Amino acid sequence: MPTTKGLRMAALGSSFAAGPSIDPVENAAAGRSSSNYAHLLVQKLNNAGAGAELTDLTVSGATLLDVVSEKQHAGGAVFEPQVQGLRGDEDIVTLTCGGNDIRYVGGLIDASMISCVGSKHPMTINIRNYPKPPTMTQKELTARLVEALEAIHRRAPKAKIYLVQYLSIIGHDTRPLYDIALTAESMKHFDGVAGLLAQAYVDAAESFNRDIRSTAEVVPIASTSKAHGRGSQDPWVRRVSMEMLAHGPAPFHPNAAGHEAAAEMLYRQIRDARVGVLFGVYLTMDVYTGQCTL
Repeated sequence: MPTTKGLRMAALGSSFAAGPSIDPVENAAAGRSSSNYAHLLVQKLNNAGAGAELTDLTVSGATLLDVVSEKQHAGGAVFEPQVQGLRGDEDIVTLTCGGNDIRYVGGLIDASMISCVGSKHPMTINIRNYPKPPTMTQKELTARLVEALEAIHRRAPKAKIYLVQYLSIIGHDTRPLYDIALTAESMKHFDGVAGLLAQAYVDAAESFNRDIRSTAEVVPIASTSKAHGRGSQDPWVRRVSMEMLAHGPAPFHPNAAGHEAAAEMLYRQIRDARVGVLFGVYLTMDVYTGQCTL
């Protein structure tokens, strides 16, 4: 009788993937939750009989350089470049990273602090000239994302890579100075930075797939989550406050509902690309030939 083929998964990325301040905590130094979207995805896959196993290598604060080539110091620990943790037999690798490369959320927090307490407060006196432009152009960020995709492919050549976009913080219903501690000008600026980040994911996948046969796929949650930004009835990201800045949880990051939404969207994309479980047998479909194998 055929047996279930287990699915090997790995998760890479920064805090939007790691899930800081979401219980239960898997690795405090990494700011990593065992209820982040990767773990929730594995639960969904296993409920469908996939026999999935996860290696979670995400670390809050990571840049794409930390994913590919640099050691990261975080929480009193030192983390090797995340791709070095790949076993090589992964079927699926997820990646959410790049926001720290352009100081997206860090810039949002700085600008919000200025709005809350002014520019002469001890907490903000060294913050100048906000909002600042991104520290990288879209073209530069795209190139860095492509480098990460190439590094993942070298370590795990058979893996399908899912680029899970950042959830939107500024949504359709977000009102300046009411739902978010930003002026209208600053809100427009950071919405533009979020758009740059989302488009870089699309451009990177297209560039990578021109050379490698459709191995990378974008999970377009940036647009879906626009209906769940700050000010919506069901926000998928946390607010910011001075108390949160001092004691946590991490402001402007996905909450539990946000990670659940990302896991569900990712699960559906994986399900649509694979036949799934039939009578307890996990079938894999080659998305190019349509041929199914155990």
